[in-house]
Amino acid sequence: MPKISIIILLLELNTQLNIDLILENNVINIIKYLLLISSLLSLLLGTIVGLAQIKIKRLLAYSTISHVGFILLALAISTEQSIESLIFYIIQYTITNLNTFLIIIALSYIFYNSIINNQIIKENDNSILDIENNNKIINFSDINYISEFKGQFSINPLLSLSLSICLFSMAGIPPLIGFFSKQFVLLSAIQNGYYFMAFIAIFVSVISASYYLKIIKVIHTPELDNTNPNSKDSQPNNSNIKELNENLNLNYEASDAPHALHPLLTNIHSFIISLLTTIILLFVLKPYIILSSIRILSLSIFYF
Repeated sequence: MPKISIIILLLELNTQLNIDLILENNVINIIKYLLLISSLLSLLLGTIVGLAQIKIKRLLAYSTISHVGFILLALAISTEQSIESLIFYIIQYTITNLNTFLIIIALSYIFYNSIINNQIIKENDNSILDIENNNKIINFSDINYISEFKGQFSINPLLSLSLSICLFSMAGIPPLIGFFSKQFVLLSAIQNGYYFMAFIAIFVSVISASYYLKIIKVIHTPELDNTNPNSKDSQPNNSNIKELNENLNLNYEASDAPHALHPLLTNIHSFIISLLTTIILLFVLKPYIILSSIRILSLSIFYF
């Protein structure tokens, strides 16, 4: 990611400036204050603006700004412990964010199953797939709005639980890996006397947890059925659904359209999601595997 590359560059410059005896102390203090101001603005802007978002990708974008605020806070402290917490935060956020987008892409692949009982599937851009007549208009788009996650838990519980775990981790809910990354940064800030920044970071973490929980609530909210449950038309026909899936597979595999919908996930896609979710969920059981490597890396960056 470009943001991670910039953070690593700032980390290298900051550590080199701190050990350079030629520079005066006021120059180092100016750089530290600039990083603290940037951290404060990132925390506030990413959290406040993120509350008003209704599109999932925009919400995750402003969430990234808030997380960059934690990274800049650790970078501004510039101690051995803060550098270690910075590297750990970057690693865990990369894992969590990557897994989140992989799950969203996976849910987009199988989005048509969310309303399989209806006669058509209609996307935001008015692309329509006529199930009854097996006609298709191949103009499929990813999930854009948070409201489109409604009822996904009843349709695909495994992917929904994996996405919920990622969102809980971003919110800093224990015992997930995201909780420990924020804890390390806050601990470094408090131990070095940055009480105001630590308070702001805790405050925005509590607020930002609200829009993560909002997504989780939508995922686990069952989708309302407007049809009469006693009606024969509201009951799905298994033979028709099986025939539809076979036709979808044949038609879309034979299609030359660049954005053709494929309802199945690849084994690699599923394996990566399961692996990253396991790391996020079970990090607390074997934390020293990652922390030991991060400890060695932070010492090499800080002293060499």
